Amino acid sequence: MKFEVTILGSASATPVYNRNPTAQLLNCNERHYLIDCGEGTQQQLIRYGFKASKIDFIFISHLHGDHFFGLVGLLSSLHLNGRTKPLHLFAPPALKDIIDLQFLHSDTHLRYPINFYPLNPAKPEVIFKNNDVIVETIILNHRIPCTGFKFTEKKRLRKLIVEKLEQDAVPIEYYPMLKRGVDIALPDGRNIKHLDYTTDSATPKVYCYCSDTMYDERYFAQIEAADTLYHEATFLHEMLDRANETHHTTAQQAAEIATKVKAKKLLIGHFSSRYKTLEGLLEEARNGFESTELATEGRTFEI
Repeated sequence: MKFEVTILGSASATPVYNRNPTAQLLNCNERHYLIDCGEGTQQQLIRYGFKASKIDFIFISHLHGDHFFGLVGLLSSLHLNGRTKPLHLFAPPALKDIIDLQFLHSDTHLRYPINFYPLNPAKPEVIFKNNDVIVETIILNHRIPCTGFKFTEKKRLRKLIVEKLEQDAVPIEYYPMLKRGVDIALPDGRNIKHLDYTTDSATPKVYCYCSDTMYDERYFAQIEAADTLYHEATFLHEMLDRANETHHTTAQQAAEIATKVKAKKLLIGHFSSRYKTLEGLLEEARNGFESTELATEGRTFEI
């Protein structure tokens, strides 16, 4: 099953050449989940060959503009392009007022429904699940209420050992039960154990998206052992005082977090515009956590 994330934007609040505000597109089994929607996100989707019409789920971490200023434009374009199927939006409660006001004063009446799910910034919750993925909120420590998101693959059914099933002439109509881990009794008197004819499916992968936050151990347990951890790294550690003042994280701190929670891979992003090149941030993070990559525009990472 495909489980990968493409970076659409890696910048923080102030514009900088060749970097866009925060947005990511998660592909889980060919369902597309948009995570944050900074200014210019729909242009980035076009640039990297993604169809906005395939996005049915949008998750907004908080109400700083570099994380949602692109949303109203995207919603409007979906309307203008004839979308009719529902869109599911998970976001801070006040975002609904912002969207409603914008469409009120532009006299826009969407052709499609938006199912709005207000996030609770006080405690982590499971906010969505389907056959592919479970999504939970991660409560972060920023200047305003801010939630990250934890995406966990659904556990797949067991895998059939088809050659053995055919060799032992097990009727095909029993295959679904064996995949679900059910032992069966055949009409001819044979008892078929699922462990003899199936193997376990792969361990579900986990992607954790930690948007704007300062270093705070209260959310570490929830991101423990993530296969891929995205964590903001706005500043170099020499700017720690500024990071604390603005409730952000340094590249060194992001590496320390990845080490403490035993993540398998770290992606860093949300870079301050003061950094025209990013090699220093990458080097600082890799000094503390070797398996670190820059979450920069156009890069796709398998979870």
